[in-house]
Amino acid sequence: MKLLNLFKKFKSDEAGAVTVDWVVLTAAIVGLGMVVMTTVGGGITGLGEKITTDLNSKNSGYGNN
Repeated sequence: MKLLNLFKKFKSDEAGAVTVDWVVLTAAIVGLGMVVMTTVGGGITGLGEKITTDLNSKNSGYGNN
């Protein structure tokens, strides 16, 4: 009977369930962040290159006259 009671206690123990919930939630947030960065990353790189090109074509006004 002791073994049966031990199995019943183990079955009803929910101490690790909260940890599993947090791990799944954290993994979902990290995955969503990766998807967003992959989607937006190309546009950010292109915009940065356009800004660099535009700034390099401008005169600073110091000794370039």
